[in-house]
Amino acid sequence: MAEIKSELSRELNLFHITMMGLGMMIGAGVFLGIGNSIYIAGPGGAILTFALNGLIAMMTAMSYAELSSAIPHAGGAYNFARIGFGKGASFMAGWMEWFASSVAGSVYAHTFSIYTMRYLETLGLMSWFPYSEEIGVKLFSVIIAGLFIYINYRGAQETGKFGAFFTMGQTTFLVIIGLAGFYVAIKDPARIQNLRPFLPYGWRNLLITMGFTYVAFEGFEVISQAGDETINPRKNLPKAMILSVFVVTLTYVSVAFATLVSVKEGMPGVEAPVWKWIGSFREKGFGEAVSFLMPFGNVLLTIAVIFASTSALNATIYSASRVSYALGRDNMLPGFFSRISRKTKTPYVALIFTSFIILFIAVLLPTIHVASSASIMFLFLFFLANLSAIRVRWRMGDELIYGYKMPLFPLFPIMAVLIQIVLSVWLVHMSVIAWIVAVVWISIGFTVYNTFSRTRAKLSPHDIQILEEEKVSPEEDERYRIMVAVSNPENSIRLVRSVYKLCGAKEANIELIHMVEVPDQVPLSDAHLYMLKGKEAIVEAMLYLAPTFSLTTTVRYCRNVSRGIITATREKKVDLLVMGFPQKSTMAEFRFGKNVDQVIDKAPCHVILLKGETDKRAKKILVPISGGPNSTLALEVAIILVEDGGTVVPFYVAGVKSTFDMAGFLRSSLEKIGLNKNVDIESKIALGDDVAEGICREGLSYDLVVMGVSPGIGFTRGKSIKVPELVARRSTFPVIFVKETSGVRSLVRKVL
Repeated sequence: MAEIKSELSRELNLFHITMMGLGMMIGAGVFLGIGNSIYIAGPGGAILTFALNGLIAMMTAMSYAELSSAIPHAGGAYNFARIGFGKGASFMAGWMEWFASSVAGSVYAHTFSIYTMRYLETLGLMSWFPYSEEIGVKLFSVIIAGLFIYINYRGAQETGKFGAFFTMGQTTFLVIIGLAGFYVAIKDPARIQNLRPFLPYGWRNLLITMGFTYVAFEGFEVISQAGDETINPRKNLPKAMILSVFVVTLTYVSVAFATLVSVKEGMPGVEAPVWKWIGSFREKGFGEAVSFLMPFGNVLLTIAVIFASTSALNATIYSASRVSYALGRDNMLPGFFSRISRKTKTPYVALIFTSFIILFIAVLLPTIHVASSASIMFLFLFFLANLSAIRVRWRMGDELIYGYKMPLFPLFPIMAVLIQIVLSVWLVHMSVIAWIVAVVWISIGFTVYNTFSRTRAKLSPHDIQILEEEKVSPEEDERYRIMVAVSNPENSIRLVRSVYKLCGAKEANIELIHMVEVPDQVPLSDAHLYMLKGKEAIVEAMLYLAPTFSLTTTVRYCRNVSRGIITATREKKVDLLVMGFPQKSTMAEFRFGKNVDQVIDKAPCHVILLKGETDKRAKKILVPISGGPNSTLALEVAIILVEDGGTVVPFYVAGVKSTFDMAGFLRSSLEKIGLNKNVDIESKIALGDDVAEGICREGLSYDLVVMGVSPGIGFTRGKSIKVPELVARRSTFPVIFVKETSGVRSLVRKVL
């Protein structure tokens, strides 16, 4: 009988998820942050705090938008880190986000309680309450948190509807405050003087306030959590993220400006300068200033804060429960976290545990420093998400379907990463306890991962797993490493025969690898059923090489062969990768075949691609030359492979305006190679405009042709198809293509 599965329902449209993001951002943080920013960084510092944070948030939002459009599933940064960096990083991303969102929820519950009690006291409606104000705040926090926990349980559509209602309310009130501020400034320009001096404490204090208030810009994270419940997620998720950050930045800057011009110097109880008077109230500075701005200022302020805190509370409960659901879904946490209510289609167990954290902190723990810990963890989280955007685009850009791609990649995620590092460090000036709490929670996470999650986590479709592996001994670890990718018994012997001389010349340790590509419709647990042919190929190669060379073997399974090979070359620090040319390429957009193209473009090592009967003895080898490192490597390979006493012919097809210095190239290349073999080097230059045709015609007279190939360098002369590709298509003789990787490009590839 087929298994009956539960899944999240898709009911949220662009408006719903945009409002969820705004609700997460336009929360209590901005009301508490304005007064503190004025106190710490001055009047201009408060405005710049929100303007610059908005700019940085937009950079990170673009990373989230790109990743969410390609990976539109619940989990957000947890999913991005899983695909970018593997299980360990993804667990820590989810663990930090779960805690940060939950703690933020308790802060918003407290904010609601404080302002609600304050308003009720002004109406004289709290005289009956027999307990202290502290107990009252905790009691109201539990009540309001419980209400929104129930709303989240009712389902995504209910969450979206209630969230949209409250978010529209708070945004409307804040827009009114912002417009009132501009109206007052225009009517009474003297109030602009409240912004002077603009940065009385310098840029250093500005970094402190930016780090402290950055949590007010993390709403696009909750949008990414809605991937499984959003209609047309590849289009709507990126739109909602970018739109929400744009709207919230304008709102914050307007409200900060309105706060500063609300008060006029000389008003009763106001001491000059005005910005210092507002800042002296710290987190209450916003309320004290706005009460002067318009009639019924206190009432309007109370309503705005109530709307803001409840909408943010709603969004944080949603976000925290969805990320813990994703952890349970993948067995990073116990499986019951992923249970979904059949009635409401919501992850009710994850919601229960999230509720416990929110209520526990709201009742028993001081929330100010823990909220600072939430800020620093969100900075850590965004740091990881930006790195994931770079790594995923670099490694898997050809595999994923993007609904949105950021411009000027990778400029914006790199800038965001650098700035987030600085803000995290500077946050210590605001709260040392925040760093302590963050370290403790992360340490607990490491313990949970190493004792539970690491061995139980489900395999992701993007994971690459080792089925069988033979480890290299420590004394052989420092030797030159050649990896030979074998696919079937028919071509394995030809591959290893072709590189036999290379292995001897380099005194190399040889790694035989076979990648088992498991079809998408087949469970990864059944991968072993597809490994028989690969094991046979490895055995054939071992029988040929084992008597002479040190061998290690690996069989891995994956969903994508090229990514599996590239990952293996990085992990094993391979110096040279050898592959066979594909039998056929059915997709016109690929030069040599999809898997080979991706390996040539992205492998962090030298690559040799063998086409035809390259294992036969070669007494005369043609080496087409274009200059550069690929040509030098091709010349070196040819010298190693040619028979003793044979001839290597560097060959160049010269155009009418060609200025290539063949003699100079050979002199520098041979000096670098170090010729210690009885080989004749006889260069040859031919005239012609069709380089590929010239090579194919000349190659018929040789035993072997060795030529360089790379994604952006080589024989191309303003044509869309590169010369090596044309030679591969037209040649009837054996050809070896080589790609050299060194310097900065190699370092970047190894890191990413």
